[in-house]
Amino acid sequence: MAETILVIEDEVELAELIRLFLERRGFQVTLAFNGTEGWQRFQESQPDLVILDLMLPDVDGLEICRQIRSASTVPILILTARTAVEERVEGLKLGADDYIVKPFAMEELLARIEAHLRRVRLPPPEKRVYWRFGEGALLIDPQYPRVILNGEERPLTETEHRLLCYLAERAGQTLTPEQIARDVWPDGSVDPQNIKWYIWRLRQRIEPDPEQPRFLLTERGVGYRFALG
Repeated sequence: MAETILVIEDEVELAELIRLFLERRGFQVTLAFNGTEGWQRFQESQPDLVILDLMLPDVDGLEICRQIRSASTVPILILTARTAVEERVEGLKLGADDYIVKPFAMEELLARIEAHLRRVRLPPPEKRVYWRFGEGALLIDPQYPRVILNGEERPLTETEHRLLCYLAERAGQTLTPEQIARDVWPDGSVDPQNIKWYIWRLRQRIEPDPEQPRFLLTERGVGYRFALG
């Protein structure tokens, strides 16, 4: 069954180009040309991935990002202008997984899409092995984007999961933002200065008290350390 992608983009010509390009590569694509329509299409189609332009004519794209993330862990790829640094940062804080700057090559867009979908595809049913931290208080599923915190299952976005697994595999090591950005996003798509927002989001998911983290610690002036708990 073809994977579905929702494109929320008010530039009709660009939206149609994206649709044609992706459909030729086997995806099923739904288009929406404003935020209101985009939210409606999202609820109707439950897509596998969302491409979201932040500059929409009716509703701020950041608000649509927030709504989608509050309802789902679906990968969100935001489209931004080259100068819209603050909007990109805010989008990441609200839960977007990635961004691509206009103008862009369709091949780059496809590579980003395939990378995100590859990470969220369900693994074959099998007995799961968890990484255990804090005497079992935190269980990390290394294959599927979720954790179990004190018996409660919590879904993760694929980006949160990728970052968490990277940090957990290096538990006890202090890692700089530059190291994290280079290793988790080797294509250079994430600025080291934005790592703090990814860490902030991850704490909301995995910490019993995000304001007083137990697992994901800040080493001031250096970076971050995943503690055994």
